[in-house]
Amino acid sequence: MKSSKTLYQNHRSKYEKLYNKLEKEIHSIGFYRLVTFLTGFIVAIFSYRIELYYLFWSSSIVFSSLFIYLVIIHHKLENFNNYVRSITKINKDSIDRLDGKWVDFQDIGQEFQDENHEFSQDLNIFGRGSLFQWVNTTNTLYGRKKLKEFLTNPLYKKEVILEKQEALIELGKKRWWRQRFQVEAMQINEKIREDIKLFNWIKNPNSLYARKEMIYIIRLLPTITIISFLLAFVYQTIPSIIPMLALLLHIGLMLLDVKKRNIVLRNIYTFQKNIKVYGRMLEHFEKANFKSKYINNIKDKIKTQNGLAAFEQLRMLQKIVDSISNRSNLFFFIINIVLLWDYQCMVSLENWKKQSAHLTEKWIQSLGEVEALSSLAIINSDYPDWAIPELTTYPSMLKAKELGHPLLTNEQTFNDIKIDKSSRILLITGSNMSGKSTLLRTTGINLILAYVGAPVCAQNFKCSIMRIFTCMNVSDNLEKGISSFYAELLRIKNILEATKENIQVFFLLDEIFKGTNSYDRHLGAKMLINKLLRQNSIGLVSTHDLELGELEEENNYIANYNFQEYYKDNQIFFDYKLRRGVSTTRNALYLMKMIGIED
Repeated sequence: MKSSKTLYQNHRSKYEKLYNKLEKEIHSIGFYRLVTFLTGFIVAIFSYRIELYYLFWSSSIVFSSLFIYLVIIHHKLENFNNYVRSITKINKDSIDRLDGKWVDFQDIGQEFQDENHEFSQDLNIFGRGSLFQWVNTTNTLYGRKKLKEFLTNPLYKKEVILEKQEALIELGKKRWWRQRFQVEAMQINEKIREDIKLFNWIKNPNSLYARKEMIYIIRLLPTITIISFLLAFVYQTIPSIIPMLALLLHIGLMLLDVKKRNIVLRNIYTFQKNIKVYGRMLEHFEKANFKSKYINNIKDKIKTQNGLAAFEQLRMLQKIVDSISNRSNLFFFIINIVLLWDYQCMVSLENWKKQSAHLTEKWIQSLGEVEALSSLAIINSDYPDWAIPELTTYPSMLKAKELGHPLLTNEQTFNDIKIDKSSRILLITGSNMSGKSTLLRTTGINLILAYVGAPVCAQNFKCSIMRIFTCMNVSDNLEKGISSFYAELLRIKNILEATKENIQVFFLLDEIFKGTNSYDRHLGAKMLINKLLRQNSIGLVSTHDLELGELEEENNYIANYNFQEYYKDNQIFFDYKLRRGVSTTRNALYLMKMIGIED
């Protein structure tokens, strides 16, 4: 079986060759288009000057038709080339993700960072080098928001998590389906990702153009006017003043409310490309067959009562919007007056809104959810050896074998973690840079992956359903006048309050109370750990305070673990392996000496 990287490399190579071929064809078509125009122009001028009018008209028709045909072909090739370029980029990004070069991806979800969140800031969920940056392949506004929601607000319900597991396993196997879905989403207009104006227009009907009498007038009046022109100027059976008066009536109607109508039509036209993209994404999704309950539930949400698929209804809107595009044509000014085309478009839009407006946002939200699921499914696809978490209803349990940090691509160090009723708090000691904080983040981020239904970076993983809280990277807030120590107290207060709720709390505490003196720090940490135990929570605590190791002797539910360093050729090294017991090594003085602080 080929590795994911080999598959991506083969796919990238295939589409790079196709891209280069298409580039040559596009340049050739562009050249032929220029030659056709110049040749047709020369032949037309020559035949006109020598008064060969038959040749003039016939050559004009032939060369114009050929030129238009080449323009259409050129446009189609450019569109196809955009697809090929997009899918080439997707495969390049997939290779970079596997090689650890994903830290250069542009979208880091920086706007989602929240220092007051229960765990996202400490576990690097957003920002440079984050979980979001690593896994994100969304392109729509709702896709990004849904992925953010998955990562920061996991549903702590076993049945939902298991349904997501099933969905991600299925999507993980549909590698090329996901790539095609992503390619479609990549065509979204970067300048108007925000669909607020579109939804505002959809949600606000214009009652004038929905009235039956208005619809009858708009539909009948152009027909009557055209017939009157034929009767007056072709058959000469009625006075010519009648069609002229009808035309004046048209002009008067076109001037009524013209500013508001122009604003509406211009606004909806700006979303022409996005409407097409959403339609193609919906079609790709609705036509695919899925077995997982979670994905089929999403499909059920976008079903409509009239029997039409969501993409077919959006295609109807697309056709109306396409017809609006003709307004930019100067020649269309006359057609607009005769056919009352702006009115026809407004009536058609209101009719479409009446049938489908209430469903549109739900369709696009559903697409965003599929995008977010497809992002997470990359883990299933690229790391088939990672463990599918086993969720247990038993409390106070986290067992992991060969657990590694998913974001340390190809550089993970693996450790076993065991928390159960016999040892509910692991106290991690060790010297500077030995791996204490990384172990806490490793445990936390894998739990997040487990609760969103994704595989975890481990050989085996079993856990209870718990609400995650962290207190690690706490800083002061000068604007609010809050010191780092007080900010830490506020975080811990939130954890203690959460322990009073129904769901069990899992906490990660890194160097607690480091902002105060050693006596208060030691006593405060001891009091906090004992209180957390009494309130039925479990977790990991890292500390430099070796004296806290005495807690294991005082309380059977606490277990000591440590990291160590070693020295070779007057250099310091770390193996980042977790060991039982309290740390017996220190390196602060050595590190100080390295920078010139010595007696």
